[in-house]
Amino acid sequence: MKLDIDFIRSQFPAFAEPTLQGQAFFENAGGSYTCAPVIDRLTRFYTQRKVQPYAPYAASTLGGNEMDEARARMSALLGVENDELSFGPSTTQNTYVLAQAFGQMLQAGEAIIVTNQDHEANSGPWRRLSERGIEVREWRIDADTGRLDPAKLEELLDDKVRLVCFPHCSNVVGQVNPVTEITALAHAAGAFVCVDGVSYAPHGFVDVGALGPDIYLFSAYKTFGPHQGLMVIRRPLAELLPNQGHHFNGGTLYKRFTPAGPDHAQVAACAGMADYIDAVYEHHGGGKADAAGRGVAVHDLMRDHETELLQQLLDAVKSRNSVRLIGPDTAHDRAPTVALALNRPGLDVARDLAAHGVMAGGGDFYASRALNAMGVNTDTGVLRLSFTHYTSQAEINQLLNALDDVL
Repeated sequence: MKLDIDFIRSQFPAFAEPTLQGQAFFENAGGSYTCAPVIDRLTRFYTQRKVQPYAPYAASTLGGNEMDEARARMSALLGVENDELSFGPSTTQNTYVLAQAFGQMLQAGEAIIVTNQDHEANSGPWRRLSERGIEVREWRIDADTGRLDPAKLEELLDDKVRLVCFPHCSNVVGQVNPVTEITALAHAAGAFVCVDGVSYAPHGFVDVGALGPDIYLFSAYKTFGPHQGLMVIRRPLAELLPNQGHHFNGGTLYKRFTPAGPDHAQVAACAGMADYIDAVYEHHGGGKADAAGRGVAVHDLMRDHETELLQQLLDAVKSRNSVRLIGPDTAHDRAPTVALALNRPGLDVARDLAAHGVMAGGGDFYASRALNAMGVNTDTGVLRLSFTHYTSQAEINQLLNALDDVL
């Protein structure tokens, strides 16, 4: 079954917004449009429940119930236990808190592995642990392809390594990394695994329980929701790491790594993401499946649609002499996040595209380590064209015509 793009777009108020008519959105890697169920829940909370939650009066009780619903439904969608999911202000902040916890647990001389394919949020906080005497080893990408080779990881693993951090996919390379394979290698060496899913989750929620990592992080504002960071920490690791929250919250798993209270309304509104997945699932035939199964089915619908459109873009740019396509030129093994190195600043090209009604981005996108490793001048940066499942064929056509004019 193919994705019903008309139904999908009907779920996003942005596509009916008069001020956005005629503009094709191709900077989704920076943040997606928000789906109607999230907006509805956020509005209801701010208008009817904006009190301290969990008190014994109606507005407060209802607000607390909505927050609990969000955790229950999103954890089920991700295939993990309810209390293995935490909410925080952003993935960057969540990663910083995790790094502090590991810094307290690890001993000088022990090692962690990071990559130079990552967004800085899943690299910088871990690298700073070297100040505590923890060895930081870098799993490096191929300078030509931007790919992470699992065989190179094996060369870095030994009995000193306690943690391996890598992205599900890079926000500039786009290559989808084999999470299950990498996780198995790390676990066999006795190391925990932290996966940054920020650049992959917009293209479909994954069953984290089946995928296997100990930590999986992503940002709701890139998965059609509010500005919150969602963080899965599996129980064996979460109970092992030192509490980073208030001392009296140390016994509650999902509060251990939330030093400050998250935005109550935005937590509650995250249930709207599950509403949306369920609506898409039902519209496309439904059937009997648990939450994680529904999520995987919708993930596959989204990816099939994206892959069909993505190959058109890749074919249009990979043969241009003035353009260097970063990452794979085949759609099946990458996300629809396409970075192009040009002979002028990416931001300048993005400005030119804006005159054609195409919203795109230019710069280094906090991935300077990856771009430097691939020989891209970060002062010039790249043009980034990123889309998701609600992008239409007409918008792809608009982009391709604009690229012909601009390039």
